[in-house]
Amino acid sequence: MAIEEDADGGDLRVTITLDWKNEKYYGQAIGAEGAEHRSRLAGEATLRALEHLFGDRVDLELLAIATQDLGVLQIALAQVRLGDDETLVGNAVLSPQEPGWAAAKAVMDALNRRLGLLL
Repeated sequence: MAIEEDADGGDLRVTITLDWKNEKYYGQAIGAEGAEHRSRLAGEATLRALEHLFGDRVDLELLAIATQDLGVLQIALAQVRLGDDETLVGNAVLSPQEPGWAAAKAVMDALNRRLGLLL
């Protein structure tokens, strides 16, 4: 997985690249520039990349992205809706220098146990 962020005129574009079986799948999200939006955009871009990987077989929605203190660490939490009736939660350790990475990893963690069934 790779993440790229480009700021332009107050907007931030986040691009996620996923590698699967020698193929690359891209997802993008564009929104307001700012630290408070970066994690949400990374989570949305991750879902868009997964939708390209899965094709029309899957309906995904990012319901929430949040951060939480856990002892001396901060973690990112992602809540993802899969289909019409399944809500999944994932988490990842948050690095203050790269909040987008943690959001993308939390989204992947939420779907981790379903990936084999979806592919």
